[in-house]
Amino acid sequence: MVDYHAANQPYQYGPSSGGNGGGGGVGDYMAQEDDWDRDLLLDPAWEKQQRKTFTAWCNSHLRKAGTQIENIDEDFRDGLKLMLLLEVISGERLPKPERGKMRVHKINNVNKALDFIASKGVKLVSIGAEEIVDGNAKMTLGMIWTIILRFAIQDISVEETSAKEGLLLWCQRKTAPYKNVNVQNFHISWKDGLAFNALIHRHRPELIEYDKLRKDDPVTNLNNAFEVAEKYLDIPKMLDAEDIVNTARPDEKAIMTYVSSFYHAFSGAQKAETAANRICKVLAVNQENEHLMEDYEKLASDLLVWIRRTIPWLEDRVPQKTIQEMQQKLEDFRDYRRVHKPPKVQEKCQLEINFNTLQTKLRLSNRPAFMPSEGKMVSDINNSWQHLEQAEKGFEEWLLNVIRRLERLDHLAEKFGQKASIHEAWTDGKEAMLKQKDYETATLSDIKALIRKHEAFESDLAAHQDRVEQIAAIAQELNELDYYDSPSVNARCQKICDQWDALGSLTHSRREALEKTEKQLETIDQLHLEYAKRAAPFNNWMESAMEDLQDMFIVHTIEEIEGLIAAHDQFKSTLPDADKEREAILAIHGEAQRIAECNHIKLLGSNPYTTVTPQIINSKWEKVQQLVPKRDDALLEEQSKQQSNERLRRQFASQANIVGPWIQTKMEEIGRISIEMNGTLEDQLNHLKQYELSIVDYKPNLDLLEQQHQLIQEALIFDNKHTNYTMEHIRVGWEQLLTTIARTINEVENQILTRDAKGISQEQMQEFRASFNHFDKDHGGALGPEEFKACLISLGYDVENDRQGDAEFNRIMSVVDPNNSGIVTFQAFIDFMSRETTDTDTADQVIASFKVLAGDKNFITAEELRRELPPDQAEYCIARMAPYQGPDAAPGALDYKSFSTALYGESDL
Repeated sequence: MVDYHAANQPYQYGPSSGGNGGGGGVGDYMAQEDDWDRDLLLDPAWEKQQRKTFTAWCNSHLRKAGTQIENIDEDFRDGLKLMLLLEVISGERLPKPERGKMRVHKINNVNKALDFIASKGVKLVSIGAEEIVDGNAKMTLGMIWTIILRFAIQDISVEETSAKEGLLLWCQRKTAPYKNVNVQNFHISWKDGLAFNALIHRHRPELIEYDKLRKDDPVTNLNNAFEVAEKYLDIPKMLDAEDIVNTARPDEKAIMTYVSSFYHAFSGAQKAETAANRICKVLAVNQENEHLMEDYEKLASDLLVWIRRTIPWLEDRVPQKTIQEMQQKLEDFRDYRRVHKPPKVQEKCQLEINFNTLQTKLRLSNRPAFMPSEGKMVSDINNSWQHLEQAEKGFEEWLLNVIRRLERLDHLAEKFGQKASIHEAWTDGKEAMLKQKDYETATLSDIKALIRKHEAFESDLAAHQDRVEQIAAIAQELNELDYYDSPSVNARCQKICDQWDALGSLTHSRREALEKTEKQLETIDQLHLEYAKRAAPFNNWMESAMEDLQDMFIVHTIEEIEGLIAAHDQFKSTLPDADKEREAILAIHGEAQRIAECNHIKLLGSNPYTTVTPQIINSKWEKVQQLVPKRDDALLEEQSKQQSNERLRRQFASQANIVGPWIQTKMEEIGRISIEMNGTLEDQLNHLKQYELSIVDYKPNLDLLEQQHQLIQEALIFDNKHTNYTMEHIRVGWEQLLTTIARTINEVENQILTRDAKGISQEQMQEFRASFNHFDKDHGGALGPEEFKACLISLGYDVENDRQGDAEFNRIMSVVDPNNSGIVTFQAFIDFMSRETTDTDTADQVIASFKVLAGDKNFITAEELRRELPPDQAEYCIARMAPYQGPDAAPGALDYKSFSTALYGESDL
């Protein structure tokens, strides 16, 4: 539409057009109706009434174009708003207005408007463009009256009357039942205001309390009618009550103009109400479906957020430093399994049920299928859920592996500390001993003794080499296993190695010093030397034996503990030989003492070649004897623990071997129930719900299995050879069982919903089910193309193997199998049969209803929607309707056709 009220735009010069348009009877009627005399002045009271009424009438139309007038004889002078008014009320385009502000441009624009009026069969008596441009009030009002007659009153027809007589007859009939109302004309009959109130009450009785109005209070009556009309009927106030009351004879043209607005407001009320009711029904279905879609989207979003928040936690593979911290993570994981995940399993199942129910409702209301937002399809949820369960399984395996690793590390660290402490205790003071200069003042016998002592020390040093290597090997293993306190272990190991190197260097230096000073060697006390050589290894053997007897051990099976017991028994079998070696060493020491006594040799101090005395040997031997039964007790205790673990394995396996097959059996039974046809759909639904209760009642058996699994995990049992079922298998099977029974119940509920919504009888439903089951040979719940064709033939469809039959069959297959999967499910079969036997609202019906509300226009405005529909449904339409793009578009026009077709998933062709 041309923007006639654009500011500050010059207009081009153009040819002027004038004159009166042609016309027949309509023009003659107008000439008679509007007998204007150029020289006759209007009655001042009438002129005031006409100004107000005609201004309000013009603005009631101009506001649709987003503008208005203030002064009727001034605002039409340039012809722009006059042309705009004619475009709005006629729905047609006028010639483009001229740009420019000169008088000639204004006259040309007004002439274009007058030519358009004349083209509609109206004779313009004594009205020229110059008078309008000059602001002649009488001529301007006459022109507007001519427009009102042509576009607001001319088409009114009641019982073959037209225009003024038709409008008067309509008023008389509508007000006939009301007391104190007698409409005979368009002036005196309306002065007391009762006729206006009667018109409103006849059509909208809830707006007027007519019985409370008094004939002797015309101002109140008129104001009441005018205010109600403006507030509830969208009829602007066109007159002032005081002007009407204070005028002996109100202006007929003003009254007619005002009353015509009431006629147009009420004449299509019933038709609009019927159309509005149909639209409200359709919109209510759509709003309910959108609410279900929003619920699905929210539930899907919440579930995906939980999954996406949980997966990183399950995929976090950063191990803690201690067993206690990892066991806490394991306990958190058990809480997740027991507390947090089960509700989400139910939410996921409910989500799928809601999705199926929504799709069924959309099909029943002839709406397009619901397509969730990207990433929120049921398949997307299932994929995310599968990812979650994969992460969950990997997380549990990782936790147990880390705990085993930390258990191994703690054992190695303790073993490292034990061996390091023993070694450090042995090396204590050795550097100081090796640094002594005692050989500088020693006698020859002392020197020889010192040499022998040093040899014994070297023997002892060599015997300790294995322990140092073990300490270094343990430290290396701790490093390779990434022990959290490796720096401390490495520092201690390095210190031991450095000290060991220093001892070797000092030992070598001392030997060289002793050999340098050794001049003469005497016969060495062979017995002392023999004692020292045998006592040192024996002492080292006892120390190693004590280490082994006190060594930590970790086992996970009976076989492992029995292996340790066998090794311990083997060790005990060597004790008699060790005891003989001890007695032999002690005998050497006794022989030395005896020789010294016999030869009156005074032995000063202890054996010069070793610090291992008979008392030390006897003390350590006694310690070994004490540790052996303690080791026996520890091994027997562990054997008892492993036997207990074996009982737990067997206990869990016994229960799992019952629960697992039970779940599998129930899954198979549900499959059979879903394809059988026993009784009505309600009977099948009740049967399934009773079956669901029996499944729920079985839950304590699963809880018992969970308790047994808890005991197994607390006992750190990692395998079970007595069953092929793991707790994870049982859980997944149980969740699938609950989901399957819930889905099966939902399918029957949807069949009931389909049957009731489409008016399918129970006998029809049974016939459909019987036909489907008959051709579902493998009881798989779906028909192949040939099976489906045979089923259709059994129901009376002409789909035999000829060209016409093949075409009909292909059409039906495109409906029941739009994805070309090659199978037809029972739900798709029921949907097809229900569509074949029932009828629903169509897009064309909704379009026709909107067209009624729009007054036969190809578009509708927001104001019209708010006037005709309840507030929530009006705003629903306004928010979703696209702007109308047709050639007859007006400002604010909305496209109700594309909106209606979109409701049914159709293209606006």
